[in-house]
Amino acid sequence: MKLVKNPEMFHAWEHYAAEIKTEYQQSYEEGLDIEPYKPIFDAAAALPDGEFKEEIADAISKLVLELPIREGYEYNEPSDLDGIKALRNLELLKESSAEIPLEKKIAGAWYGRISGCLLGKPIECAWSRTIKELLIGSNNYPMHRYMKHSELPEIKEASQKWLTKHNRNYIDEVKCAPSDDDTNYTVMAQHMVERYGLDFTPFNVLETWMDFQPKNAYCTAERVAYMNFLKSFVPPYTAYHKNPYREWIGAQIRGDYYGYVAKTPALAAELAWRDASISHIKNGIYGEMFVSAMLAYAKTSENALDVIYAGLSQIPNTSRLYKQVCEIIDLYKSGKPQSDAFALIHSRYNNENSHDWCHTISNALIVTAALLYGEGKFGKSICMAVETGFDTDCNGATVGSIVGMMFGIDNIEREWIEPLNGVLETQILGHDKSNIDDLVSKTLEHIKKFN
Repeated sequence: MKLVKNPEMFHAWEHYAAEIKTEYQQSYEEGLDIEPYKPIFDAAAALPDGEFKEEIADAISKLVLELPIREGYEYNEPSDLDGIKALRNLELLKESSAEIPLEKKIAGAWYGRISGCLLGKPIECAWSRTIKELLIGSNNYPMHRYMKHSELPEIKEASQKWLTKHNRNYIDEVKCAPSDDDTNYTVMAQHMVERYGLDFTPFNVLETWMDFQPKNAYCTAERVAYMNFLKSFVPPYTAYHKNPYREWIGAQIRGDYYGYVAKTPALAAELAWRDASISHIKNGIYGEMFVSAMLAYAKTSENALDVIYAGLSQIPNTSRLYKQVCEIIDLYKSGKPQSDAFALIHSRYNNENSHDWCHTISNALIVTAALLYGEGKFGKSICMAVETGFDTDCNGATVGSIVGMMFGIDNIEREWIEPLNGVLETQILGHDKSNIDDLVSKTLEHIKKFN
């Protein structure tokens, strides 16, 4: 009997052949000498779905692994921890001291992350022009509050009309913070630290994934890593095998808890590397290290620029992420308005292209700009991160977490916290609902235990 696969029964994330064009763009951006093979990629992408296309995609995946870096490529972007450490600019890291009590900072980080995620969740996957249309039509532009389903106008853009449908977690339709991968990973990291301490390995991370969430809870690079692990690949190979999403934002949203509990930015970045390296390479890894280091430093700082420098100090200064974050900083320091910073991001990345929309760098730049131009104001910062588009819930969550950590829970206006009713839903097995204050308390317990 002939065995026949049925790709229609599974998500495209599980079929490398569905993302041949993404693979080409990813490979080109990371400097592989791939241009001579573009006709092969184009031809393969045009094939009808089926076994033959899968076989061609298999050959392409092997080709990608063998290609050298093209001559003249200006970046040096290792994925191994020692290689990353060798290229850090530690002079960016400044001494700091905290005036706000730690318990208020940790509470601010948790509530900030959760409320920032909820702000962006209703318009996740929306194009920037659609977001603007929705906000203007609901008297919420510039964005300054949660979105209500009851206030949404009819969307003109036919391909985005699904955004006005129910079940997108609008603030007038939820009773607590709904489940989301941005918060699931933070809760799961807490469980992993409880189980393994700070000596966990990349293998432990994947073991925890298997124990706490089913396959369908994972997206893009995480889904690929999960499936690769089931096929007996181990880290870091789980990140390399047929993974066209290897520099997407998935790791960047997973690193907050390591920043919460680590004593130093360097340790936070190392913990983040162990997590990120199971599913990402290069800038995909750096994004998680960048965020984790910022959060660790923010425990003792209320200065956004210093916090960003602390994050940059832990990633290669020869990377695309480092260079482009520095461009946003330069705009800010030269007195350019926030509109210039976001215009630069939009000129470089197309938010209607899935690769650009979900890439680590485009979204890290939004986080950077929102931290700098948000002036330490919680609501202003998360709204700025969300209304510009790209991965809205991810960026709202990350900015909320960092601003919440810098300035503490007392800096977060009540209108952002009260709708949560102190409860976070998750997809973590056995923990469908978590008391947010309990998550804060457990974090403080881990800080005391492991530092």
